[in-house]
Amino acid sequence: MTERPHPHKISSMDDHERPIYMISIVAEMLEVHPQTLRTYEREGLISPGRTGGTQGSGQRLYSRADVERLGLILDLTRNMGVNRAGVDIILRMRARLEGLLAEVEQMLLQMDGSLRDEFQEKIRSILEEEQ
Repeated sequence: MTERPHPHKISSMDDHERPIYMISIVAEMLEVHPQTLRTYEREGLISPGRTGGTQGSGQRLYSRADVERLGLILDLTRNMGVNRAGVDIILRMRARLEGLLAEVEQMLLQMDGSLRDEFQEKIRSILEEEQ
């Protein structure tokens, strides 16, 4: 018997990544001018989805992940005084760190029980030292 897709699943795309918010809604949510969002896109800090159209002619649509990323960008620039070049570096370092953590998780899944526990404890202690 074939497994039928869940009736509420429109696509396989994670809901967090699904582009659903128009630029005007995101601008209002984040209390910025839509031109600010366009500037961030032009500078490569954010890449919203697009409806229909080709070559970037479709309407911008932002996902929840995009809105969270924009919130981080605004926090860095408004509250911490980081310039846009610094924001770009921070975002790239964060993405790299997330990739490395995913690799560590994969390695942990392949380890035996006691070795895995010992390795996790070492990682925990390293991360606690950093705080």
